[in-house]
Amino acid sequence: MNIDLRPLTAKDLYLNLFNRNREILFSGSPSFINKIRDRAIRVFENTGLPGRKTEKYKYTSIGEYFIKDLQHILIPEKIDFEIKDIFHCDIPELDTTILLVLNGFYSGSGFNLTELENGVIYGSLQAASVKYPGLFKKHFSRYADFNGDGITALNTAFARDGVFLYVPENIHSDKPFQIIHLLLSDKPQMVQHRNLFILEDNAEAKVLICDHTLSANEFLTNSVTEMYVGQGAVIDFIRVQNEHNESTQVTNTYVHQSRDSKVTTNYITLHGGMVRNNIYVDLADKGAENKSCGLFLVDRHQHVDNFTSVNHLKPDCTSNQLYKGILDDEATGAFSGKIHVWKDAQRTRAYQRNNNILLTDSARMHSKPQLEIYADDVRCSHGATVGQLDPDAMFYLRSRGISAKESHHLLMYAFTDEVLKEIKLSALRERITELVD
Repeated sequence: MNIDLRPLTAKDLYLNLFNRNREILFSGSPSFINKIRDRAIRVFENTGLPGRKTEKYKYTSIGEYFIKDLQHILIPEKIDFEIKDIFHCDIPELDTTILLVLNGFYSGSGFNLTELENGVIYGSLQAASVKYPGLFKKHFSRYADFNGDGITALNTAFARDGVFLYVPENIHSDKPFQIIHLLLSDKPQMVQHRNLFILEDNAEAKVLICDHTLSANEFLTNSVTEMYVGQGAVIDFIRVQNEHNESTQVTNTYVHQSRDSKVTTNYITLHGGMVRNNIYVDLADKGAENKSCGLFLVDRHQHVDNFTSVNHLKPDCTSNQLYKGILDDEATGAFSGKIHVWKDAQRTRAYQRNNNILLTDSARMHSKPQLEIYADDVRCSHGATVGQLDPDAMFYLRSRGISAKESHHLLMYAFTDEVLKEIKLSALRERITELVD
């Protein structure tokens, strides 16, 4: 008798998991979404997970995190607890509409949706796919291209719930939406959830995502967010990542911008064992503006990797990327950003900057800003720095009677403030500043 002693690969693991749980995965979803699931798992079968030979994952080995012995959450678990007893917002002045996602499933009273008088709809992604199939067919998986991306394909095949947000034409939603992703389990666990935000023409919204772990077990999150931003629409998107050292988080955010739309994204990574953030932006019509910001603070053996890809597809668009990192102890980080200016995208303005501070000799940072330009009437620039605090600035402050500790603090504050001031919610900005301090 021949026994196959080859180790189980990530591809084998997830193909077997999909086939064993096909009935569960397909239950409660419209047929058109299940067809997309089938296509996605076939793509994953062909591509698998990216390795270090994949250029955009050169500095982060993803595969090792996906083959660990983790419980896979495919149906919502019944967990009896009072959210106010185990989690509270540290920003009482922040007035938001809270949407809670527990272990990847929207945690209302079952799968539910809220429909406001002004036409705004928010709530469970799965419930919205059933109630608004036309809207879903138009937008779901239209921007998150899983062809050639095994991680997005995996999420498309397995994700069953998350948050749906719809803002109709000409509606300005003044109250921010706060999506709280909570991980709570007595076993090591993997979670895959999905978000879909649709802003029609001239709509406006603010969205804040807070990622938290509530138990000490090992967690792996594979998250995908799609945004459609209509003509003249505006969205301010902030993600605050604050998980423990045993957590691994991979996020993929896909943004499709229409004519004269404005999008600001800001990723603040305060804590996490391994964090990989991918942001893909398509400036698909004239006059679109995009600003992508990020700040991460890591120590010990933590690792944070930010990857951005901005496609200038049409003329007269503007993009601005600013990412900063502070690394202590033996922490590692990476930034890889690409601006692609297509032939028709004349009069493009595109800027990219990555600045990093190493507080120890053992911390490591990899930075790779890139420009790929096929138009001839453009204004583009990119640059990166990796170093320590400016000794001349330190000497100047010390010569004015400021202590070494306070001088160090002031320089660090000035370094982070350029990103933090892009947070439009003042109460949140003040709280994040306190945490950075």
